[in-house]
Amino acid sequence: QVQLVESGGGLVQAGSSLRLSCAASGRAFSSTGWFRQAPGKEREFVAAVSYSGTNTAYADSVKGRFTISRDNAKNTVFLQMNSLKPEDTADYHCACTRWGTIYSTAVSAGEYDYWGQGTQVTVSS
Repeated sequence: QVQLVESGGGLVQAGSSLRLSCAASGRAFSSTGWFRQAPGKEREFVAAVSYSGTNTAYADSVKGRFTISRDNAKNTVFLQMNSLKPEDTADYHCACTRWGTIYSTAVSAGEYDYWGQGTQVTVSS
């Protein structure tokens, strides 16, 4: 059975940094992505990384501040979040796709097959 477990969320001040982790069990995946959902808002794409680790994709709102990476030996994907803003406050979920190549990065939630339970990130002003 596939399981994704996120960790690393918390309450921080604006301008601070956090590093989220997504630990996966089970088979190897193609694209792994991070999505977030704030109260009263729709879920939005944040970042994705290919299985190879060579290809990444970011939402415009986080480009230059967030970095996604992966350690396949540990089956873990990381999201380094710097210069956090209050508008980054949300529940962050990681997700993985079953299909694609080792170079694939998916940016649509509908392309993802497995989801974690989420980790809360709160940024105070």
